[in-house]
Amino acid sequence: MKNNTYTSLTQEHRTRFERVLEHWLPTASTHPARLHDAMRYSALAGGKRIRPVLVYAVGAALHCPAERLDGPACAVELIHAYSLVHDDLPAMDDDDLRRGRPTCHKAYDEATAILVGDALQSLAFYVLAHDPQGTPDSQARLRMIETLALASGSRGMVGGQAIDLGAVGQQLDLPQLEDMHIHKTGALIRASVRLGALAAGADAATQDKLDRYAKCIGLAFQIQDDILDVEGDTEALGKTQGADAERGKPTYPALLGLDEAKLRAQRLTDDALQSLEGLGPEADTLRGIAHYIINRDH
Repeated sequence: MKNNTYTSLTQEHRTRFERVLEHWLPTASTHPARLHDAMRYSALAGGKRIRPVLVYAVGAALHCPAERLDGPACAVELIHAYSLVHDDLPAMDDDDLRRGRPTCHKAYDEATAILVGDALQSLAFYVLAHDPQGTPDSQARLRMIETLALASGSRGMVGGQAIDLGAVGQQLDLPQLEDMHIHKTGALIRASVRLGALAAGADAATQDKLDRYAKCIGLAFQIQDDILDVEGDTEALGKTQGADAERGKPTYPALLGLDEAKLRAQRLTDDALQSLEGLGPEADTLRGIAHYIINRDH
């Protein structure tokens, strides 16, 4: 699936999401203005918006009103935006480019970038707790907060980043590599799907099916990222091509070879699609996202 197909498939969700994100972010003139301007610079920088789109797509598949999905979609993308700001810092990946623009610490400064990440993270949980159009089920809302907290913390995304930093220059085997990415990339993708399911009031069996889908596309997403670090180009990627290899980071192509990495991504996509069996055409956006993940060029 080409990027323009993904865009047309998800345009309604993406357009709605940008309005929601704009609503929740403080204006650039709100005191302290420099911090809020930097938050907007980082969070409104575009991107694929796969995580919020997943929230909306799951909700649509389960016939959930879109307004109940706005808060969870915004919250998960705020967490993702904060993670990118911190990942780009000199103490982490030390990247100069993000989405084709200077990274936050380059456009502003390191201290501001650290505070931007902190502020975006706390705003995410404020949105989940206070969104007036969110689910009226207080227990479901509490489970959403729990889901996002676990997925973004030491047992999820942050833990994955810690494993990643410790693995630079190391030779990981396949289970170790997958464990790292189940945490670093997969946890937030799985949280996106679970947030949509919780907002829709899905039963346990449906949540389990969707979680299997999310786990598969989360790993496939990371494998494709690793492939693009080898085969992509800096202009299309919006970040420096070959950076992972230069840093000596463990990747799927380095461990398996390019051809086997591509085969593994395809098998995961097939498993993800199988997990959606029983869901009707309302789940076609989820199916399209699975195809897009391994066919994208950035």
